[in-house]
Amino acid sequence: MIMEKIDLKNLTLPELTAWVESLDLKPFRARQIFAWIHRPGFSDFGQMTDIAKHVRQLLAEKAYLSRLVPAKVECSSDGTVKFAFRLEDGQLIESVLIPEEDRNTLCVSSQVGCAMGCNFCLTGTLGFKRNLTAAEIVGQVDAALVWLQDRGGSGKGVNNLVFMGMGEPLLNFDNLIRAIQILMEQRAHDFSGRRITVSTCGIVPKMKELGEKVPVNLAVSLHAADNETRDRLMPINRTYPLEELLKACREYPLPPRRRIMIEYAMLKGINDSPAAARLLVKKLHGIRCKINILPYNASPDFPYERPDDETIEAFRQILRQAGHTTLLRSSRGSDISAACGQLAG
Repeated sequence: MIMEKIDLKNLTLPELTAWVESLDLKPFRARQIFAWIHRPGFSDFGQMTDIAKHVRQLLAEKAYLSRLVPAKVECSSDGTVKFAFRLEDGQLIESVLIPEEDRNTLCVSSQVGCAMGCNFCLTGTLGFKRNLTAAEIVGQVDAALVWLQDRGGSGKGVNNLVFMGMGEPLLNFDNLIRAIQILMEQRAHDFSGRRITVSTCGIVPKMKELGEKVPVNLAVSLHAADNETRDRLMPINRTYPLEELLKACREYPLPPRRRIMIEYAMLKGINDSPAAARLLVKKLHGIRCKINILPYNASPDFPYERPDDETIEAFRQILRQAGHTTLLRSSRGSDISAACGQLAG
């Protein structure tokens, strides 16, 4: 029987250590191997110059290293970069690099397509294809780092990760957690939990567990403060209505001095009224949060429009006067379909 090779990029350090020991190798080898395989651009066991040749040969016999290489790269006029990756089975995913003056943020995908069907989001029109492996999630980070290095990198690398790309992260929970643990491991990418944000449209049963397993930031795609409107925009609300979602927000194990990010896409005539703002204030009472207003990125595929600037600012002022830190996200990468809700392969 031919033994199937294992993709080492899928393994956390404890998992790699157990696998290495199963080959009768010393545990310290796992730490060496782990550090090597998570160097951006690393692709061949032969590059491991401080590991004995017979160990490298054994690794090549038993394992392989997956790697994502962009099938296409698009650059926006505002500096945003969108990567399209063709996976081994032919599926396509996208991730987005958002450069700013003092940092680079990478928007990472967790699934091929999305099953949530939010009716203002292009990704939802694709339907759900499959979950990404941990290696495919981490591979997006590796590929962005290689791209930056090839262009001089501006010294910043990737500073922040946001799981706001294609898919609902909490529906790919095990692979999400494994990928985050790999990304946070000091011998890999050494990301702080403060620099990682996981966004959910409201998978209530997994929210608390996320915070218990990894100390990351939580973003909640709310987009409406009443069940009737949210039912219309986001089918998940019929399964986990607002009351359950907001209760889960209150119970989320937030690290000290951190707050949940409430994402609110403003749609003209749908959820942008002063009354909607006041209701949002009421519903968020007692939740340690800040609010991120996202003026809608109009698409010919949907009947929604962006509110005018005066309406957006009036809405924002109601939230601020109630004591909420309220951010206004500027749309980035819309000319290459890389803005929020536009990733569709």
